[in-house]
Amino acid sequence: MSVDQTSWEAAVHHLYEDAYPYDATGPRHHENWILDLVALMARVPDPRGWTGLDDAAHNPEREASPTFPFVAHPPEYVARRLQEVDRDSAENLLLALTDDRCTLSNLERFTESEEELRVMARTILARYGDKATYHTNVRMPGHVRGTLDFTSSGWAYSPLSVYSEDYGLIIVSDAEIGMFWNFSD
Repeated sequence: MSVDQTSWEAAVHHLYEDAYPYDATGPRHHENWILDLVALMARVPDPRGWTGLDDAAHNPEREASPTFPFVAHPPEYVARRLQEVDRDSAENLLLALTDDRCTLSNLERFTESEEELRVMARTILARYGDKATYHTNVRMPGHVRGTLDFTSSGWAYSPLSVYSEDYGLIIVSDAEIGMFWNFSD
């Protein structure tokens, strides 16, 4: 599935406009993609010029910390807090990030069907290609290693920001790195 700018931006904006998101893509320059992720947290420009969402972009706290609301952690610290997940888990996580609580029950607030919302999530993922890898700070262990179980009542995460809760998905391709993150207090 190929994706164009208009459909990708529409999917991002529709799914996350009511969250407190940081949804952005940056270029991939390093073998160690964590270095590119740290640069993305500091808001490198999208290599294609596509528009994501950044609710903290104009927050006065950014003057003192360009990575706000992310804490400027060293790459090793960030790497230890992430785990790789499969594509199905990535799709579910994109849908769970649409509001607080990181749960698929967030989909109830939309007028579209679950399948229509899944098409939007697949549109977002398509930008990064079939060989992308997916990483998250969310811990909802499924029955198979590398999966997330959204039916589980207990979950945890490893925060990377100044907020009491933050959770997200990182998508890594050969050329780009995408970050879809939500914050909550």
